[in-house]
Amino acid sequence: QVQLEESVGDLVRAVGSLRLSCAPSGSTFSCNILAWFRQSPGKQRDLVALLASNGGTDYADSVKGRISISLDVTMNILYLQMNSMKPEDTAVYYCNSRISLFDSGDWGQGTQVTVSS
Repeated sequence: QVQLEESVGDLVRAVGSLRLSCAPSGSTFSCNILAWFRQSPGKQRDLVALLASNGGTDYADSVKGRISISLDVTMNILYLQMNSMKPEDTAVYYCNSRISLFDSGDWGQGTQVTVSS
């Protein structure tokens, strides 16, 4: 299991932007799927964005058009760019890397993101 280090979360106002980062400590990403999940109080952990090894991406309907997942191959850093943020985006965000959709994989420690109206 690889430890994934996430950037510190932040508090932003609605319509604002924020970029989260994630990187494996002492290693590189070596999985077929990289993703970001989020979890709000009282809710389950949901998939926000997914990046496949072939470069394909997928996003939750609630964030399509506002969020972009990308990987800086040179620096080995996974990013989640969030724009036009809404209060509903408030949650703890977790980065994840896995071999397949059926593998839980490695997880980041989680970072709090709060969006105020």
